[in-house]
Amino acid sequence: MNKGDRLKYRYLPLVMFAVFLCPCTGKKETDQTLKTMKSLPADMLMIPGGEFVMGSDSSEENPRHKVFVDTFYMDKCEVTNRQYGEFVKATGHPRPLFCRDTSLNKPQQPVVGVSYYDAQSYAMWAGKRLPTEAEWECAARGGLPEKEFPWGDEPPINRCNYAPDGEKDRDGFAFTARVGFFAANPYGLFDMAGNVWEWCSDFYDSSYYARSPLENPAGPDSGYTRVLRGGSWLSINTKHLRCSSRLELKPYVQDRYYGFRCVMDPY
Repeated sequence: MNKGDRLKYRYLPLVMFAVFLCPCTGKKETDQTLKTMKSLPADMLMIPGGEFVMGSDSSEENPRHKVFVDTFYMDKCEVTNRQYGEFVKATGHPRPLFCRDTSLNKPQQPVVGVSYYDAQSYAMWAGKRLPTEAEWECAARGGLPEKEFPWGDEPPINRCNYAPDGEKDRDGFAFTARVGFFAANPYGLFDMAGNVWEWCSDFYDSSYYARSPLENPAGPDSGYTRVLRGGSWLSINTKHLRCSSRLELKPYVQDRYYGFRCVMDPY
């Protein structure tokens, strides 16, 4: 066997592993199989790259369009008060707006009252970044093509923290739930619906999907508002809990409904 054949068979298991991981529809990441991956942090999961159908028929989520994203790492849970407190202590960054509110400041509750700029600062300190909304939607869907919610098409009662019929505590929580309380999606990610809206890195533009690039879209080059995803503990309308739902918000806003999670490039 010559040197070329030896190399081919040496890397064949890695190629097959990459093919197995690619969950969506068709396109494979074999161009990345020979690169050295960073160690996967204990609080993150690897989200396999691939192609999926993004968006819906809703007016601000159309047209449905195919998107390809590279493999990335994502936090299993929303960033907690404990984690954010470590950041504040290490850097002197201002404390979150509701840090004294006993309904919202427990160590394992998601941090709230953080702006886009706060979330971005934390992500940079942690050696991570905020997800693009394409990455966020890919992760939320959990490899379930074109389903309404992170768990499928079933109603969200008892599946996430929100406010059905305006009753804040019907699911057992009057405010934010501790992260990881409800079942994870098929990728193992918790609270991809409800609990807190999560900041993404993209500028918001309701017409962006019509011109979005196929591969790794990162949103418009400029804008006045940013994208959030996932709904919150005070979402009454279940449409906000759908994988495709989008919210726009001025990046400096801090309120009790807004938090975040981070991602990391694995290469």
